Amino acid sequence: MGIGTIFAFLGVAVLLTLAPGPDILFVIAQSLSQGKQAGIATALGLCTGLLVHISAATLGVSAVIYQSALAFAIVKYAGAAYLLYLAWQAFREKDSSLAFGRQKPMAYASLYKKGIVMNVLNPKVSLFFLALLPQFVDPSAGRVPQQMLLLGAVFLAQALAVFTLVSIGAEKLRHWLLANTTITKRIHWLKGAIFALIGIQIAFSERS
Repeated sequence: MGIGTIFAFLGVAVLLTLAPGPDILFVIAQSLSQGKQAGIATALGLCTGLLVHISAATLGVSAVIYQSALAFAIVKYAGAAYLLYLAWQAFREKDSSLAFGRQKPMAYASLYKKGIVMNVLNPKVSLFFLALLPQFVDPSAGRVPQQMLLLGAVFLAQALAVFTLVSIGAEKLRHWLLANTTITKRIHWLKGAIFALIGIQIAFSERS
């Protein structure tokens, strides 16, 4: 695999990561409600979840899930249900939870775990890697699994970088929002709405 192929894949990966989707919206929602540290903790969880999908695509497990309508449906609806649960939790949050300095130390570990669960329970991610990675693999070069793992590592690294920058940008927007007390009281509702929309999107998505 040549360096040109890797850079071409990197360009595609960045564009796809920036495209509106469950992962980046999840990071934005956490960053808006709790700050960039929360967004980064969530991003780390999401990227850890990517390891599962990358490994699954490399081993061919994703293909098995894709071929089984029942397995696909179970994973899809489990992910949607989890996100709707997070939306319900967000709607129940009190306004005081948005104040600076109220973040509990263990909350970041919780956000990290939420990122993992959300990413792993989205079967579309596995199918995405199953469809994307082979397009940049050179079979004539041999060691196809190693090539796919390399591309997966490149995707993971750029995703973490993009999510981190998005978290920083969202926090700046958060400072502006917190200056407006009326908007402040509605941030948790905004986060809940985002989670609900992501959950509904996953629930009604079809295999492509």
